[in-house]
Amino acid sequence: MKNIIIGTAGHIDHGKTTLIKALTGRDTDTLEEEKKRGISINLGFTYFDLPNSKRAGIVDVPGHEKFIKNMLAGASGIDIVLFVVASDEGVMPQTIEHLDILSFLNIKKGIIVLTKSDTVDDEFKQLVKDDIREKTKGTFLENADILEVDSISKKGINELIKKIDIISNDIDEKNGNSPARLNIDRVFSVKGFGTVVTGTLMEGKISVDDDLIVYPKMLQTKIRSIQVHGENVKTAYAGQRTAINISNIKVEELKRGDVLASPNSLEDSMMLDIKLSLVKHSNKSIKHWDRLRLYHGTREILCRVVPLDKDIVKPGESCYAQLRLEESIVSKKLDNIVLRNYSPLETIGGGIILDTKPKKHKRFDESIINSLKIKEKGEIKDILEVYLKNNLKSYHTLKDIMSYSGENESIIKNAIDELINANKVVNISNIYMHINQYKNLKESIVQCLNDYHKKYRLRSGMLKEELKSKVESRFKTKEMDILLEKLQLENIIKLDGNLVSKYDFDVKLNDKQREIKTIIQKQLKAPNTYTLLNINDICINNYYEEVLEYMIGKDIEKLDDAYVMDKEIYENTKNNLIEYLKENNEITLGQYRDILNSSRKNCMILLENFDRNKITKRDDNKRTLYNK
Repeated sequence: MKNIIIGTAGHIDHGKTTLIKALTGRDTDTLEEEKKRGISINLGFTYFDLPNSKRAGIVDVPGHEKFIKNMLAGASGIDIVLFVVASDEGVMPQTIEHLDILSFLNIKKGIIVLTKSDTVDDEFKQLVKDDIREKTKGTFLENADILEVDSISKKGINELIKKIDIISNDIDEKNGNSPARLNIDRVFSVKGFGTVVTGTLMEGKISVDDDLIVYPKMLQTKIRSIQVHGENVKTAYAGQRTAINISNIKVEELKRGDVLASPNSLEDSMMLDIKLSLVKHSNKSIKHWDRLRLYHGTREILCRVVPLDKDIVKPGESCYAQLRLEESIVSKKLDNIVLRNYSPLETIGGGIILDTKPKKHKRFDESIINSLKIKEKGEIKDILEVYLKNNLKSYHTLKDIMSYSGENESIIKNAIDELINANKVVNISNIYMHINQYKNLKESIVQCLNDYHKKYRLRSGMLKEELKSKVESRFKTKEMDILLEKLQLENIIKLDGNLVSKYDFDVKLNDKQREIKTIIQKQLKAPNTYTLLNINDICINNYYEEVLEYMIGKDIEKLDDAYVMDKEIYENTKNNLIEYLKENNEITLGQYRDILNSSRKNCMILLENFDRNKITKRDDNKRTLYNK
């Protein structure tokens, strides 16, 4: 079912609130000051039922120039605008400013409502209509119907309702599959219930007991209850005006402009990349570092503007720009924004967000401009590729990418799969990196192994953990293993247990090294069958040390930091002990010394090695098989 939000817009005292009362029978001016002054100051909300059985929410926004920021907060989420012009005054300054704002907020549908139609003659009304047509040329209201109404006598109200009903059938369905997002426009407390926030649910759906986050403050909360148009509901859907009773948060902790959304769906930022357009009828140009007011959702933030492809942006022109914010913001790609001058207050432009978490850019950088052009096109896979390509020093999980893009999981997975199939993105244990980042990582590994092989010519390879610490310490062991296995499939490296070497690397001994190897082997095999040698005794110089390192794991077993033993003899000794324990269940150090006919020290070194390798298990002065 479609959920329709209707909003009013127009100059102060042109009859917006009275029009809504005529449509709904309810008064949206609720503040005493509003009733006293006869103008809307804050946002007013109500609803009414259309002939097609749809229930439409209505937002009444203030027209006074002092309350434009309140108008902007209310305009967020409008589907159809009732653009109000009083017959006795015609188009006025706030009429034009509201039109600019609605255009920048990408409002597509509208009806021009000529109020107070009984107060002037037909000739004057025609002049007003002609002026309206002139002022709305080139806008979304250029071909909109102009309906005459008198809200007091209700003349023309039924025709207006019928027209709203017809237009409502052409409203696009809201995105109900994305993570939930609601821009908070009011915060108050209800006795016996606690904190209540209101706003239009922009995307997704919410239900009672859902866990949500208030951004950018990262406050965790749970939904206690939901009201839509004054009625309690279990679930609210995208496009509905909602009042939400939330827990664990006090009213003082919240304000208009905060965002209530699904966990892990948004990221805060102090910068935005945007496509910026300036209004034609202003005489205000924008230059580097101008201070502006940014309006996004229901939020107002001061910022500095950095035009990226122009020195000066003149009225009616567009450019790519970066906004440096004075407070953090949460937003999504292609969100609409409005910009007003810092002082004097006037709407000067607006645009769309292209990157919600950019790096600081240099001006007139062609690569940056090209990447922003891609982001402007809106293809999610292209946008994700640019995001990963521009962040080569970080690794990204699915959660990170979802937070950046604001899209749901299935859309992101499909886009990433396309990029992987196109060889533009690589997946390493659910860590996603751009192909350029993968190539850089591959080059670093190859260079590291090259250096290692030059330094240790007789070592079969580098320990995985050592390679990880030198190349990418942020990886977990599992992630490093998957990366190395991928490189092995590409014939870049070889894996031998816990050792890594270049694919084309082989250890080759020269004549002198082969001679040293023979000497060491003779020392280990004679005169005692169970000869253990101290490494320092063998390594009489660097040549011996290098050959010994080469032999460890192949011809020699390293028992501990100090002693080594012939590999073949070690394996026989180990197997003999296993067979003994299978028959006798346990053995003491003294018994083992008698069996080997060796020194107590040698037997202790061997048994402790078996303990470390989980061959045996020590219990006081006895040992049994580790796995019986």
